[in-house]
Amino acid sequence: MSKSNRYSPEVRERAVRMVFEHEHDHPSQWAAIKSIAEKIGCTAETLRSWVRQAERDKGRRTGTTTDERARIKELERENRELRRANEILRKASAYFAQAELDRPRR
Repeated sequence: MSKSNRYSPEVRERAVRMVFEHEHDHPSQWAAIKSIAEKIGCTAETLRSWVRQAERDKGRRTGTTTDERARIKELERENRELRRANEILRKASAYFAQAELDRPRR
């Protein structure tokens, strides 16, 4: 899953801030999003997703915040590493147990 970072964090923050500042000048938030998206050169859906994430980060909307997403991603990575390590240890243990059984008795 490749993610393009076509827009800098500064552009994203400014666009989201503009939506929040100008949504009262439009009949709906979606109208503000469409208007501002045209001005910054992104799709309205892209800007809408940035706005929704900003709302979650500020506690205005339920859902996973950016910090929580980063923590989950880190925990998933750690979990994958631990599963790999456990599998290696399990195979090594089975190998040495088999070698012990194959060893001639004295």
